[in-house]
Amino acid sequence: MADLPKHARVVVIGGGAIGASVLYHLAERGWSDLILLEKNELTAGSTWHAAGNCPNFVGNWTALRLQNYSTKLYAELGERVGYPMNYNQTGSIRLARTKDRFEEFKHISGLAKYYGVHFDLAGPDALKDYYPLAEAHGLEGVLWDATDGDIDPAQLTQAFAKGARDLGAKIIRFCPVTGLTQTADGGWTVATAQGDIQADMIVNAAGYYAPEIGRMIGRDVPSVVLEHQYLISEPIPEINDAPGKLPLLRDPDDSYYLREERGGLMLGPYEHQNAKARWVNDDAPDDFSFGLFDDDLERLEWYIEQACARVPLLGTAGVQKVINGPVPYSPDGFPFIGPTPGVRNAFEACVYSFGIIQAGGTGKAMADWMIEGEPEWDLWSLDPRRYTGYTTKSFCIAKALEVYENEYGIPYPAEERRAGYPQWTNPVTQRLAAKGAMFGARGGWERATWFPREGDVAEEKLSFHRTNWFDATAEECRAMRDTCGVIDMTGFSRLEVSGPDAEAALNYVFASKLPKLGRTGLAYALTPKGKIWSEFTVTRIAEDRFWLISAAAALWHDQNHLIFEWGDRFDVTLKDITRDFGTLALAGPKARDILSAALNNSDSVAKENFRWLAYRELDFNDAPLHAIRVGFVGELGWELHAPIAQMGNLYDTLHEVGAAHGLRDVGMYAMDSLRIEKSYRAWKTELSNEFSPLEAGLERFIDFDKAEFVGRDAVLAERDAGSNLKLVTLKVDVDTADPAYGAMIYSGNDIVGFTTSAAHGHRVGHAIAIGYINREDAGVGRAFEVDIVGTRRPIEIIDDSPYDPENARLRA
Repeated sequence: MADLPKHARVVVIGGGAIGASVLYHLAERGWSDLILLEKNELTAGSTWHAAGNCPNFVGNWTALRLQNYSTKLYAELGERVGYPMNYNQTGSIRLARTKDRFEEFKHISGLAKYYGVHFDLAGPDALKDYYPLAEAHGLEGVLWDATDGDIDPAQLTQAFAKGARDLGAKIIRFCPVTGLTQTADGGWTVATAQGDIQADMIVNAAGYYAPEIGRMIGRDVPSVVLEHQYLISEPIPEINDAPGKLPLLRDPDDSYYLREERGGLMLGPYEHQNAKARWVNDDAPDDFSFGLFDDDLERLEWYIEQACARVPLLGTAGVQKVINGPVPYSPDGFPFIGPTPGVRNAFEACVYSFGIIQAGGTGKAMADWMIEGEPEWDLWSLDPRRYTGYTTKSFCIAKALEVYENEYGIPYPAEERRAGYPQWTNPVTQRLAAKGAMFGARGGWERATWFPREGDVAEEKLSFHRTNWFDATAEECRAMRDTCGVIDMTGFSRLEVSGPDAEAALNYVFASKLPKLGRTGLAYALTPKGKIWSEFTVTRIAEDRFWLISAAAALWHDQNHLIFEWGDRFDVTLKDITRDFGTLALAGPKARDILSAALNNSDSVAKENFRWLAYRELDFNDAPLHAIRVGFVGELGWELHAPIAQMGNLYDTLHEVGAAHGLRDVGMYAMDSLRIEKSYRAWKTELSNEFSPLEAGLERFIDFDKAEFVGRDAVLAERDAGSNLKLVTLKVDVDTADPAYGAMIYSGNDIVGFTTSAAHGHRVGHAIAIGYINREDAGVGRAFEVDIVGTRRPIEIIDDSPYDPENARLRA
């Protein structure tokens, strides 16, 4: 047994493929004094029984990067570290049984090209060319991934471990962590069965034991363990005797994968129903390191029959082995990669349902986070802070089962998966539901997405094309233009900053000027490398008191950023008041008339008394109403912030007085169309830590004269040297589908950019997109083509804010 060191720069907790990769990447980047602790043997947990499939194909752009990084790394890792591995890049064939499935293939193929990943698409007759043993009945088409394949998970883990050891890292097995205590200097006392280690940083890479490690520091890791079964057939002579190895075959519509294994076939289904959660009462065994659950093949009968019909040879062999092992699932099926919410010097790389293929990319991403202080890639969709306080146990179970049962689900635009919801509501929610509103969740809060009209089918019709809510949304947009609309925006992340150093603290963390008393404005927090970290609406309530409002999902993300950047430097108080207030956005040419009629003092919202970007506290039924003359739709309007208990009364009053003015409820889909017509940027589409404020066209919001703010040196250097990209607004010639996030923009055969948002502009009468273009190609009037689910359509750069470019309506 190795001697336990007394100190480490980093302690990685967990010795599966993920933990070993994190250790290796930190060591490779030059860090020393690194330790990995494993409670049992390396690969214990989900790693040892993982199937080890290595696809590039995935519907999440960030996960695609992780997986593409991994496949490239694995091809050379064995030679790099001197540890031969079985990595079989056999290629894979993916089957489409429906038109929608084939459109998914086209969509993801387009995304992948930006990173140099190429998939071949073909009709059903091509199946035999790639996989002669399969039958081609009932197919719409196929996708071929030449670099897909499988790897031995144990060998992969050992290769990472050897590489890390050779670079000086230590791995201590059979050493469970029993406690974690943060020290006064921000480090950690890591208690183990063999003694204590003082660590500067810790990484929770404990797999399905990640919640147990999280509880040691007061973190509730949203994770549920599910059963996943796969079976291995007896050897099949036609396969065992054939030269080479068969490609992987995936039938996502029938929800299974099939690959050659030990001369037979491995079949791994994801059941459409009857998925099974385990240990839901936190009753996992102390050590299930190499344990399996009992077989439950009855759940797989239908999938076995479908696979045998597709590859008849499978039906000629018996079952040699069944693996039914624990796999952790987050509520959306994606892992947690990044800082632990609310805790300094603690990181998470855990809860992987596809950990083998994502291990390599995780190691790179974690090294970026820990060494550079920020990731190269935008990792928000994998960030541990993307879920906040609404992840109850019942919610996590419902969402995990939903993910598993839709593991091969088509990633439709605007799909609102509703298992586990509603979570957070306000008094307006019930009123909107009574009117037939369709809902989605934003940061755990219920938001109306659209309002079916009389005769409309009140359900989401999913498609890559415009679907059943298009016409209803058009009417909502026109109501905003012609009369007035009201949107329930409750759930904004809302932080109050006060104290003697409030202004100094915000000046330090924001690159923008702060508003004067009674005014509001946009402010941008940057990373040290000058990228966009977050966007806030900042309102100065008093000289030393500010409201910061940001995206509903951004609460922990933004809160942590402010606290950690400030440290002990400022005398300031930060208070989360998100759940104290609700918000209604009232906008349209009749907004002033409606708000005036609803208030005790109707003159208070007159133009001369309430200018654009002003803040006032108004009197509504003898209760305070915080009104900000600002909006996200490009019309005269206000954000009305009221105590949650007053929200129902405010909503009812606005509708009572607004009926004569044509007031209409409006949903989030309409709001997105309206904001795109104004070229308004949205967080985590146009605005992310992969882009700078100069690339995003936000120069006017940067105070270059400030002596100090986070990211200042990087932004000044970029201003002098020039940017690589430019955010532009584009007119799109479409027929039935708008570009999705990441639709590639082409000049001939060259990719020159990609879209970040798109919608039909119902006020301007044509489709609009926003996207990033290579700066040298970004002139107004330049014409290109955009790939929309496999079809190229004309697209042209136009001036920003195609609707009301002079803002006359906004300032009315």
